[in-house]
Amino acid sequence: MKKLLLATIVAASVANAAPNKLPNIVLLLADDLGYGELGCQGNPEIPTPQIDSLAENGVRFTQGYVTAAFCSASRAGLMTGRYQTRFGYEFNPIGAKNEDPNAGLPTREKTIADILVNAGYVTSLVGKWHLGGTAKYNPIRRGFDEFFGFMHEGHY
Repeated sequence: MKKLLLATIVAASVANAAPNKLPNIVLLLADDLGYGELGCQGNPEIPTPQIDSLAENGVRFTQGYVTAAFCSASRAGLMTGRYQTRFGYEFNPIGAKNEDPNAGLPTREKTIADILVNAGYVTSLVGKWHLGGTAKYNPIRRGFDEFFGFMHEGHY
């Protein structure tokens, strides 16, 4: 289902783009953000004008739900377009487990970045990766052209 959703987003974006120009696609993922914590969701107490502008002027999905109760597994679902339990990624590597050379998004799984690069996009990831802390899982090796962020569950 998620692969269909991701393919639909890419296809719709490309179909609506100016000739010979791919539209920008920006996906935002915020860990531990409650549904009603943004201005665009009706919260009058916490100003979020830039996010509100993105919600008003972009494509907004209000019925999307994560497929796991913690960050690493839900990121794996988003990055692959698949339920992470179908490829054995039900855990949340923290602390020393981030250094385990076998803990990470399985390399046989294609990411949304792989798909976008094949469609002619230049891709980048800014922020938290948390899908493997060793070199073979680095975002640059998973379809991203640029990466600026941190590999583990948090930064110090």
